[in-house]
Amino acid sequence: MLNSEERSKIIALIHQEVIPAIGCTEPIAVALCTARATELLGCRPERIEVLLSANILKNAMGVGIPGTGMIGLPIAVALGALIGRSDYQLEVLRDVTPEAVEEGRRFIDQKRIKIALKEDIEEKLYAEVRVKADEGEATAVIAGGHTTFVYEERNGEVMLDNRTGSQQHEEEQAVPLTLARVWEFAMESPVEELRFILETKRLNKAAAELSLQGNYGHAIGRTMRDARDNALMGDSIFTRLLSYTSAACDARMAGAKIPVMSNSGSGNQGIAATLPVAVYAEEVKASEEQTIRALALSHLTVIYIKQSLGRLSALCGCVVAATGSSCGITYLMGGGYAEVVSAVKNMIANLTGMICDGAKPSCAMKLMSGVSTAVMSAMMAMDGRCVTSVEGIIDDDVDRSIRNLTRIGRDAMNETDKIVLDIMTHKS
Repeated sequence: MLNSEERSKIIALIHQEVIPAIGCTEPIAVALCTARATELLGCRPERIEVLLSANILKNAMGVGIPGTGMIGLPIAVALGALIGRSDYQLEVLRDVTPEAVEEGRRFIDQKRIKIALKEDIEEKLYAEVRVKADEGEATAVIAGGHTTFVYEERNGEVMLDNRTGSQQHEEEQAVPLTLARVWEFAMESPVEELRFILETKRLNKAAAELSLQGNYGHAIGRTMRDARDNALMGDSIFTRLLSYTSAACDARMAGAKIPVMSNSGSGNQGIAATLPVAVYAEEVKASEEQTIRALALSHLTVIYIKQSLGRLSALCGCVVAATGSSCGITYLMGGGYAEVVSAVKNMIANLTGMICDGAKPSCAMKLMSGVSTAVMSAMMAMDGRCVTSVEGIIDDDVDRSIRNLTRIGRDAMNETDKIVLDIMTHKS
């Protein structure tokens, strides 16, 4: 059984990884880096140079920036310099106004921003921003995490440098998890220690309900809801799970100025880890304690898998997040640890290999696919059915199965990442 110190460390980890975010976290991280560089400079920059890893570029090219009606990095960079506040972290553009957007447009039109690929780096999450004005210049670097500053410099004076050994430090600080420890924590911790996780339900459900009232992105959530009206898919718990989850993603990817609760640096992961579980809990009239434990199980499962996968990869994050929600749903169906293990193996057997081709409105379709598989995997597990170790990448040991998934996403799909980026940057 976990002792109080171990529980405290895991709770601190969840607080660190499950945080509010406005907008897609990759362009927002770049805006955050720009805001910090501008603060170091101490005045409005005249020129901004941005160097990014390929994965940041991929995830920032096709997504709406909250409160702007615009897509992509240039406006995120401009607003980071003009109105961004680094102490807001992933809500750095919280203070955006129509006037600031117009000023940002002019900043872009004056060609004050240069964005390029950072060559010869292994880190997949990397943003380097150098700002210049008559008063001098300043540089800020984010690496490894969306809010992790590893380097700060002003006029040649280095004020922070954690670039060397930062990854090793992060690994040393990581809380060692297994699926069994995740289950034990979610099931045996005093419920009052876990009550904070209900904020994920409140925030992400509000985003879904806003989206269902509007017309965001491809309106996947509304399409699912309307499909019930014409009896194509019926009015069921399943269709409501899909509708709410995809709707929240619709609004977020379209640039709605509303926060969602992210997980491991991704708003979409936070949505997919939260809403299927929260909606299912409401539909089956689960108790508050059951809802809390299911949400804690889902979110911590995602954090655990991401520890070995990494922040960004060629593997779509909905695979990981939906695996978490499948665990939560399985528990709410009355399943124990054995059934949760089966649900995880079923998920890995099905969704492994779904590529990430950047953040964009159609991500809502991928979340819908992930949640569909999450429900089916839970149902199979509750029926005593589990993909076996003679099939594909599944191992008898569930943690080894998870490592097989993350090895493919982290290592084997690197070439996929390069080709996807090449396709995206060479479209006519």
